[in-house]
Amino acid sequence: MQSYIPETQFHIFSEDELNDIELPSLFTFPFCYKPHPLCKIAAGKVMDYLSNHNEWNDELRNGKMMGVLIVQKGACVGYLAAYSGNLGHCSAHDYFVPAVCDLLSESSFFVPEEKAISAINRAIDTEINSPNRESIVKNLEHLKSQAQEDIERYKTIMRSSKIERDRLRKQGHNNQELIAESQYQKAELKRIQQKWKQIIAENEQPLIDSDNLIAELKTERHNRSIALQRLVFEKFKMYNGRGEVKDLCQIFADTPQGFPPAGAGECAAPKLLQYAYINDYTPIAMAEFWVGASPKDVIRHHGHYYPSCKAKCEPILNWMLTGLNVESNPLQEESPNSPIEILYEDKWLIAVNKPAGVLSTPGKLSRTSLIERLNSELKPNEQFYLIHRLDMATSGILIFAKTLDTYKLMQAKFKRREIIKRYIAILDRTIKDSDGTINLPLRLNIDDRPRQMVCFEHGKEAITKYEVIKRFNDKTIVAFYPVTGRTHQLRVHASHNDGLNSPIKGDELYGTSSDRMYLHAEMIAFKHPHTNEDITITSPSPFESD
Repeated sequence: MQSYIPETQFHIFSEDELNDIELPSLFTFPFCYKPHPLCKIAAGKVMDYLSNHNEWNDELRNGKMMGVLIVQKGACVGYLAAYSGNLGHCSAHDYFVPAVCDLLSESSFFVPEEKAISAINRAIDTEINSPNRESIVKNLEHLKSQAQEDIERYKTIMRSSKIERDRLRKQGHNNQELIAESQYQKAELKRIQQKWKQIIAENEQPLIDSDNLIAELKTERHNRSIALQRLVFEKFKMYNGRGEVKDLCQIFADTPQGFPPAGAGECAAPKLLQYAYINDYTPIAMAEFWVGASPKDVIRHHGHYYPSCKAKCEPILNWMLTGLNVESNPLQEESPNSPIEILYEDKWLIAVNKPAGVLSTPGKLSRTSLIERLNSELKPNEQFYLIHRLDMATSGILIFAKTLDTYKLMQAKFKRREIIKRYIAILDRTIKDSDGTINLPLRLNIDDRPRQMVCFEHGKEAITKYEVIKRFNDKTIVAFYPVTGRTHQLRVHASHNDGLNSPIKGDELYGTSSDRMYLHAEMIAFKHPHTNEDITITSPSPFESD
């Protein structure tokens, strides 16, 4: 592995910058955190540095994830900086830590093999788009059209001949002669079909040869790509806080996918920790933030901090953080035990006011869910069926059925969109329009669960109506009326550039953290599934007047 001069990447804080800022006792939990003040200072310095390098303007305008790692060496406290992937088609810049494995260097094993694979791609494209192949295809289409016309022409003759033979039979004509004519025409049809089959086969062989060549090239490309990818992942030797080393293939061996995804090891966080370990820096805190425009599918806002990604980084960081004293997962911590308020109840339904930070039902997290608290605190040993869900961070009305039959009837109402819901949210920015409809289809971001992404090709329909209630202090209070009920629908529709382009205040997944996420399910209305009575349940927003 290459050695680097630490001083070019280690940026020391001044005494003034460190004044009155206490260093954290535990390292950042990378998948849910609030950035440490020193991380914010470092991020600001990185953005200042980037603003002075015009050669990267176009690339950065399209957006890139950056990262900073607060480190200590001796008495010096400073930061390291990194970018995900490469910058300016290069993996090494003096201000930033280098790549774990510099695949873009001319001496790298990767470059010649990538060129060889690119040459195969060009050969495939050349063969597919060659004038000779195009001529063969057009000639075949012409021959097949001629064959079809010739065969259909003869079949028309045969049909006319059959009509004539039937007429002659009725007049007592010699039947043996008529049978012989019929047999001859059937044999002649087979000869015509066989003739054209042979002609087409002879003219089709060059196309088959071309198809075989393309298939061989694609197989070679696939095999070389897989071999190169495995070699790349084996070259990524990742350290942890104990000084132990594993390559990416070993790290991902026990994951559900069993093999590293493309781009693993090239994100900012693994680069930063790797460089710190190799150069004997003590990691103190870490943060990743977005620079530039948001992509079309996922939610990213310039200057906002984001947790590390799940698919690429979670297995790597779980390994690399071994040996460090890391913060506990805040999502695993129990929220304050706010009393559960029953808003409506009859013998079929019960509606409660879910506090923010409480799971609707038991999940992967160890936190106590609302349904468990409902059983333990108010309704011991009763059976409840959750009709709809609220995100853990969302507060407000949640309805349970007391019988399976009621559950099915209510589910049908939701499916037929017969349930009216109103949510109140505070947005982090002032939005221009006073009302409108957002129609952005959503699907799970499988590389970064549980985040959702906008996807017009594979996403499910997601429609939200909204109206502005109040604007104040660069914030906006809005009422949301979801027409559909997709996971994180309101959060994505608020945050996405093509939605309201303003995250909900405190939304750690799609915006920035706060004391809570300011989203509250305020009203739900429906016809009772058994009595047909109009039911409206309300829970006043706890923050509308903030």
